[in-house]
Amino acid sequence: MSEELLEVKHLSTSFFTHVGEVKAIRDISFAVDRGEFVGIVGESGSGKSVTSLSILRLLQYPGKVTGGEILLNGEDLLKKDKREMRKIRGNQISMCFQDPMTALNPLYTIGNQINEVILEHQKLTKAEATKKTIEMLGMVGIPDPEARVKCYPYEFSGGMRQRAVIAIAVACHPDILICDEPTTALDVTIQAQILDLIRKLQKNLGMTIIYITHDLGVVANVADRVAVMYAGQIVEIGMAEEIFYDAWHPYTWALLSALPQLGIKGEKLPTIDGTPPNLFNKITGDAFAPRNRQALAIDFKKEPPFFDVSPTHKAKTWYLDPRAPKVTQPESIKRLAQRMNEDFGSNLKHPHEDPNREAVIQVKDLQVTFGTGRKKFVAVDNVNFEIYRGETFSLVGESGSGKTTIGRAITRINPTTAGEILYKGRKINGKISKELDLEVIKGCQMIFQDPLASLNERAKVDYIVSEGILNHHLYKDEQDREDKVQQALKEVGLLPEFASRFPHEFSGGQRQRIGIARALIMQPEFIVADEPISALDVSIRAQVLNLLNDLKKSRGLTYLFIAHDLSVVRFISDRIAVIHKGRIVELSEAEELFRHPLHPYTKSLLSAVPNPDPAIERNKKLVVYDPSIHDYSTDKPQWVEIIPGHFVYGNEKELDGYREELAKKA
Repeated sequence: MSEELLEVKHLSTSFFTHVGEVKAIRDISFAVDRGEFVGIVGESGSGKSVTSLSILRLLQYPGKVTGGEILLNGEDLLKKDKREMRKIRGNQISMCFQDPMTALNPLYTIGNQINEVILEHQKLTKAEATKKTIEMLGMVGIPDPEARVKCYPYEFSGGMRQRAVIAIAVACHPDILICDEPTTALDVTIQAQILDLIRKLQKNLGMTIIYITHDLGVVANVADRVAVMYAGQIVEIGMAEEIFYDAWHPYTWALLSALPQLGIKGEKLPTIDGTPPNLFNKITGDAFAPRNRQALAIDFKKEPPFFDVSPTHKAKTWYLDPRAPKVTQPESIKRLAQRMNEDFGSNLKHPHEDPNREAVIQVKDLQVTFGTGRKKFVAVDNVNFEIYRGETFSLVGESGSGKTTIGRAITRINPTTAGEILYKGRKINGKISKELDLEVIKGCQMIFQDPLASLNERAKVDYIVSEGILNHHLYKDEQDREDKVQQALKEVGLLPEFASRFPHEFSGGQRQRIGIARALIMQPEFIVADEPISALDVSIRAQVLNLLNDLKKSRGLTYLFIAHDLSVVRFISDRIAVIHKGRIVELSEAEELFRHPLHPYTKSLLSAVPNPDPAIERNKKLVVYDPSIHDYSTDKPQWVEIIPGHFVYGNEKELDGYREELAKKA
């Protein structure tokens, strides 16, 4: 029989700002059993993180819990004073934060920061605490913990820093570990390793986990139960299988339908209309009703109660009222389980299959290095590929693999050391004429990963979008410039009046649209999209992907799409190249790569991709790539077209093995 460990009753939390009260959490209730893994999902601003901070009593001014109870082992945490809460935090309840670099103090060693928690809550000597710290670092998978305990945060990679944060959180073996988006900023392979680590720690330490994320694939991987949040409320909660296979709230349907894994290449991803409600205002009825195309009349008038779908599954929607008109689940929800195992592609004719194709970009034996002498670092080595007019060519790999370096080399941001980059048959790397340089600037544009960092925060959108044509005087007069700005904004789905605003006044998805408009105003034919959706919610991600595909059709654009999320890459790409430590190890048509991956590194990336299907996620095996398996001492590797259109890097022995593998699958 399960034991209830944490119970949240009618919790309400507000932020009292100078312009009014923001009701961030609106009367939510849920319980968590001992040893359970509960996932909380929803868009940014839905209240996920505020819920966790409310539980831990870590809200900062002007935030305040305004009502309800938070019962830990039957004791209300809201009645505890600061001294009592200090004893509970890190001891009974711990939290693992999203950004490990900001969660760690850069001035103290990793060991000192773990020691601090242990000495605070356990009666141990400093020597005993240090010994336990080393044990914890080993437990979370930090290699050579005896030496690493003396390192500072900057000496750790992103994945190792997150492991260190987890070590701090679990050092005192808490009953509950709250994980607030701990893998959002990590590569897909590192993410898979961290998720595997959290599951192992839960099992070994007997912890209860509350996992906050907007990635439904991650939830499918780890959660026993899932709570879906919208506008400060839980709108649906149930076992993971129930949420993914039999969801009933229209918001849950919208989140699942927007996943690239459920999309069909060549067709638009379903998106969520409108924006979340302003929590300054009183919400009448179902908060999601204004964004729901199938909303009932009562949805706008009266807030729905929870209806039972099963003994373990309930949803806050009038759809489940016996008196309501019959509303059926979307086909994408009904067929989710089957969809994961189906061919993802369509009968579309891809540009690279056209015998009369034109190569817009050709990369030949490209090498890019940074530094000189002993500090010389080869970031990209002997890279070869073509990008044909009208196609989306994707580069995938972990951080530091050289993806962005290649994109910046093509757009002449990064200088090259060796090799050639051809734009419509003309060499554009190295010294070129002013005329050709201007042609490259106009014809080849870049969309950057972080829309806020890439936009001038002190400039208005009008100037940001028109900066390119201003610098090169690509307009007739002021009226023409303004017309071009308004047309670019309109093309990316933004209103003309947005031109007078600053970047901080926009959401993440809107800022990315501004970045796209800035590229489009130059009338390019080739765009480097460098992780353009990595920082966006699933619903906003779908909107941006649809926009990129629409622009590709309407403008005849060609893309180099850089990403580490293979689920997105599969949906948008015609061909995919996999890069590892500056060298492309495999290249093929998108569906061919997913059906018949050959290189071990490609297989490791694919095994790490989260699927929004609990059955698949729980049964899959994570493949960890070990470069030492390759012996190139005598049998040298080569870049070979192993079957038409499918290239792989390997020596003769490996290539023979790949051919046998393909023959077995045929």
